[in-house]
Amino acid sequence: RGLSDVARELGIGVSVLRAWVMKDDAQPEAVGYGDRDELLRLRKENARLKEDVEILKKATAFFAKERT
Repeated sequence: RGLSDVARELGIGVSVLRAWVMKDDAQPEAVGYGDRDELLRLRKENARLKEDVEILKKATAFFAKERT
């Protein structure tokens, strides 16, 4: 979404929103960056865990087949 759409939704001017974004970008220790980093970390972990589940499903099927 563009700045103008977000600004309109929030009921503020585009220049105000742009200033907030620039201020946030200039402060890497701000909460926003930590949240984004955490979100990226959790998405990677989620993808890895999904892969682990698929491997375990295949291993379970393989060993179930071996027992019969």
